[in-house]
Amino acid sequence: MNVLTDPSPASRHPALLGPGLPVLAIDVGGTDMKAALVDADGRIVEILRRPTPHEGARTGEAVVEAVVAIAGELRLAHPGLAPAALGLLVPGHVDDARGVGVFAENLGWTEFPFRAAASQALGIPVSFSHDVRGAGEAEQRLGAAAPYRDVVVMAIGTGIAGALFLDGRLITGGGLVGEMGHSKVADGPVCACGGIGCLEAVASAAAIARRYNAATGASVPGAREVLERARAGDQHAVAVWESALDALALDLSHTVALLSPEAVVIGGGLSQAGDALFGPLADRLDRILTFQRRPVLLRASIGENAGVIGAALRARDLLDGPVPRPER
Repeated sequence: MNVLTDPSPASRHPALLGPGLPVLAIDVGGTDMKAALVDADGRIVEILRRPTPHEGARTGEAVVEAVVAIAGELRLAHPGLAPAALGLLVPGHVDDARGVGVFAENLGWTEFPFRAAASQALGIPVSFSHDVRGAGEAEQRLGAAAPYRDVVVMAIGTGIAGALFLDGRLITGGGLVGEMGHSKVADGPVCACGGIGCLEAVASAAAIARRYNAATGASVPGAREVLERARAGDQHAVAVWESALDALALDLSHTVALLSPEAVVIGGGLSQAGDALFGPLADRLDRILTFQRRPVLLRASIGENAGVIGAALRARDLLDGPVPRPER
């Protein structure tokens, strides 16, 4: 099975989005909000981070207020650059078509109308989507996934989710397509969603550290440290790392059997493991599959700004004309 982890030089520099109207892009995370201001030449003129507000049931409103504050801050810093649209991404269950954040367990909102609220507050049109779908669109249009029509872009970090493109079109399923982190791959542990043995509870970067600490009483901060201990011969670390690879391969085998993607692009914190992830994962997947097409496994190439770049692309689409509705 092919594994490509060294993106081409062109894909390492996706900052130029091409000519068009200036836009603002904001990617809301559980801890931070990242914002990028893009000028008429398609250059990112500034990127800034601000804390994501956590105000319980009022968090949706607080996020929109923070978006307005960020827009004002950038307006003062760049008085000659007025964004014509906003691209906004948030985590959780997101309904792109309705512009609604349906549910985010860790941030507290339910059925919050982000697109309408942000557009009214800023007085400009707003494109709204899920954070992983936005990053996936950046990879599909400008990065490692660009050569492929049928491709899955998978983010493995604190959680696990994916963006699915079939015949070049983003598939959303009312906002629920790509929740591969919540497919059952084992008999435990319990997942934050309430399920048992979800992929996210076994193989996310956070879960790898959590499972190792539970087995050993240690307090390692992340998956990188678990991998380092596995390489040094720590058998608990080896067991946790190997079981995470087994779970990822099993989950990908289901994805391949159902969708037959040409490629799977993996980003997020765990992708930084490089050959320690991609080689063994490809071997495991190859052993599980029989007659199915073997997808190329690729490391995501755009990097930590994929979310805001995807949000900026979506905002540009909004200004260029009618935006094709995602498949539902």
